[in-house]
Amino acid sequence: MLVWLEANFLTILVSLAVFGTLALIVRGMVREKKKGKSITCGGCSGDCAKCRAVHAAKIAEARRAKAEKG
Repeated sequence: MLVWLEANFLTILVSLAVFGTLALIVRGMVREKKKGKSITCGGCSGDCAKCRAVHAAKIAEARRAKAEKG
């Protein structure tokens, strides 16, 4: 068993590094999703279809609130 570990030490080390990096990426994505941020659309200028729909809904909501107040 020890001989096998010595022969595959670098492979095991690289594999652990890759899996650790993937785990950190997934953890970050989960945290962003819990905060309500989108995973697929992050920081675009509003040109994608998803952003246009979100921006249009926010504008309509703001206009509706303003009309109710005054």
